[in-house]
Amino acid sequence: MYKVTREIPFCYGHRLLNYSGKCRHLHGHNGRVEIELFSEKLNELGMVRDFDEIKNIVQVWIDERLDHKMILCKRDPLIPMLDQLKEVYYLIDENPTAEAIAKLIYDYTASQHLPVAEVRLWETPKSYASYAAEKVR
Repeated sequence: MYKVTREIPFCYGHRLLNYSGKCRHLHGHNGRVEIELFSEKLNELGMVRDFDEIKNIVQVWIDERLDHKMILCKRDPLIPMLDQLKEVYYLIDENPTAEAIAKLIYDYTASQHLPVAEVRLWETPKSYASYAAEKVR
């Protein structure tokens, strides 16, 4: 099994609903995501995929949709106020935990027909969450 990984830094804010810790408040992270692709065999150029392909597909999407945005649950009561202030945000169905954001990026990467094995979202330099395909070794 061959694997390649592209690291993508981005900044985002979030808060967790119904959470008693510090993350219940709006706050931000200088995060970085690792996109790991896999293949049983290499392509005609001897690659799993070109790193630039990951950048041009996934990083562009992250830069446009998530970078310097508040990532919030669609049930967050702050949304009307953010709309009134013309603030930008990105809504997801669940609490915007690091795990949920890793799965969001995984799902986008897979939807672009990239053979994604795992996505790791580093929320801090010491803590990350990941989402992985079930069948990849």
